[in-house]
Amino acid sequence: TDYIMPPHSWTPMCGPTLIPFSGTFMNQQVAFPRSAGRVAFRSANKPTSVVTTRTFYGDSVYSADKANLDNLVRICTPLTAGPDGAVYFGFNVYGANSATLSSGLARIAPNGTGSWVSTTAMTNDAGLPWIKQNCAPAVTVSGDAVYITCSAGSFSRGMLVKVNAKTLAPIARVALKDPKSGNDAAIDDQGTATPMIGPDGDVFVGVLESPFPANNDRGWMLHFSGDLATKKIPGAFGWDDTGSVVPASMVSSYHGTSKYLICTKYNNYAGIGTGVGVNKIGLLDPFVGFTEAVSGITTMNEVATVVGVTPDLGFRPTFPNAVREWCVNSAVVDVSRKSIILNSEDGVVYRWDLTKNKLTDSIRLTSGIGEAYTCTLIGPDGHIYATSNATLFALGGSIKP
Repeated sequence: TDYIMPPHSWTPMCGPTLIPFSGTFMNQQVAFPRSAGRVAFRSANKPTSVVTTRTFYGDSVYSADKANLDNLVRICTPLTAGPDGAVYFGFNVYGANSATLSSGLARIAPNGTGSWVSTTAMTNDAGLPWIKQNCAPAVTVSGDAVYITCSAGSFSRGMLVKVNAKTLAPIARVALKDPKSGNDAAIDDQGTATPMIGPDGDVFVGVLESPFPANNDRGWMLHFSGDLATKKIPGAFGWDDTGSVVPASMVSSYHGTSKYLICTKYNNYAGIGTGVGVNKIGLLDPFVGFTEAVSGITTMNEVATVVGVTPDLGFRPTFPNAVREWCVNSAVVDVSRKSIILNSEDGVVYRWDLTKNKLTDSIRLTSGIGEAYTCTLIGPDGHIYATSNATLFALGGSIKP
């Protein structure tokens, strides 16, 4: 691809997507970003297939001014495909251009027709001109609505917005606030926090705290009703993380009434505020609160946690229990094995067995430390895919290489 990254400090992601399956398997399509806000489509199963490129603001408009639009228009989020095959993505614009574009959310319909809506139209706020970098649009299961985060700039205030999936007409919006201070939360362009829609339609999204780092640089996982009208119990960690849904039935030790739980990073970074480096993964109840020890406010109740494995020698002996942080943007939930697969900064991928509440299996992928943040995925046959240091690894269904 000729994709050009937006301006950045940390390298942003270049996120392709599979189009929902229709017809024969050999016709499965993959979409991936190109320069100037264009998207390419090709077969996922035919290496010699023809690549078709679509421009949401018009192929002829792009062709008439390629160099200028390549320079000024950049896709800044992963692509997301809706259930009808439409592809959504955020883009930012860095100056006046012949296509008269400003930053916003774009849609390419299954027939190739493009449309877009600006950030200021979605937020009704001229002071929020940007799409949050790395923030994949979240599409409802029914395919009728899309959520995305807009901001005033990296580490500035922001807003979560909901739009109609077909027309992109704004439906709802909510300012993202720090649940402890009441200040505008910080929306950063480094982390990968993306809206996540629960099975009941509730929406969860990570932010950074304000003032920073009052919550030990952990941020918050904000929680809203699907119409964004009701603020619900927040999670105590939201920085650079997208929560994963865990059916409550997977956790034999859980006796509450919630139908699902949330798996999230739960690091407590050594040397930041009161952080002591006892970095964990957390399994949280999104509908039951408790007084969380670090923040002192009511957050989602901790159903279970597991501490990292590898000592962080850079912080010992000052912090004698410090371990390497969990380094995962989104963990995969293996329902059939009642476990969660996730990566650590130590370069190892682990299985968290929820029946035993222990890390029961692991395999080293890389030497770890200072590498790219990682995500995991699982196929229908149980094979696991994990990214570490910008390399994709495939692991057998029994987590053997």
